[in-house]
Amino acid sequence: MAFTRACGVGDVSDGKVISVDVDGVDVAIVRAGEEFFAIDDECSHASVALSEGDVDVPNCQIECWMHGSMFDLRTGAPTNLPATEPVPTYHCRVEGDDVLVDVDESANGV
Repeated sequence: MAFTRACGVGDVSDGKVISVDVDGVDVAIVRAGEEFFAIDDECSHASVALSEGDVDVPNCQIECWMHGSMFDLRTGAPTNLPATEPVPTYHCRVEGDDVLVDVDESANGV
């Protein structure tokens, strides 16, 4: 795995999301407590930025702002309609004050 620094831990508040470019891939970095998730920053239904949507921390999901589709941050799977296709997720880890992401291969095979 080839991890690249995506952002600093302090750049993402709890329950929030930011959009970053990691080696040419638009990635939404989501923070839920002390846990971080990396998911492709494009809804599989409407091709809009997921990073503009809301985060549902208790259910570990992100909502597409346009049509309300929800995606599981762990698997990328849609949890409601209108989306029916998953979005790629990426391996993510924290080292010190840095959030690192590997975009070379999706974590969920999408």
